[in-house]
Amino acid sequence: MNDERILTRDVEATMIPHGTPYPIKKGETVTITHRLGGNFTITTGFGMYRIGAADADALGEETVEEAKEKTFDEDAEPPTDGEVRKVLEDVFDPEIPVNVVDLGLIYEVRVEKEKTGGYFVEADLTLTAPGCGMGPVIAEDCRQRILTMPSVADARVEVVWDPPWSQDMISEKGKMELGLL
Repeated sequence: MNDERILTRDVEATMIPHGTPYPIKKGETVTITHRLGGNFTITTGFGMYRIGAADADALGEETVEEAKEKTFDEDAEPPTDGEVRKVLEDVFDPEIPVNVVDLGLIYEVRVEKEKTGGYFVEADLTLTAPGCGMGPVIAEDCRQRILTMPSVADARVEVVWDPPWSQDMISEKGKMELGLL
């Protein structure tokens, strides 16, 4: 893929794997290495970064339309484990071109009825490497995706380390995408 671009405006990127915000200035030459879940993984002469979908225009890419206001339906059926995992297939670790579900990073999904209506969804997320600074960024991406579900009033995604992640947790589809089969 390695598609070289010149930024058309300043952007606030996220440094990989540290997870810290990092400003990249207009005119900087960057190389797009991955387009993942609407976000972009790029490299510069100084390292690897993630540029969010909202800043796609700075790369000369089409900006993904802002998510329309979700229609909350407090009477909708509770989301199932499978439905939650399905929406999480749009979330990626910016260094690995496989979604968090097929990487085996989503451990447990819990759904509880809220007293005020709708459902609270909690999910356990692990990472491929302890200490990865991208954990909070990936967890927030997951939380935002879960919140798009009509019956979900609130969500929390917790980064956990037990059991430790291993390549055995990658789905067959994920292994095929990574060339491990």
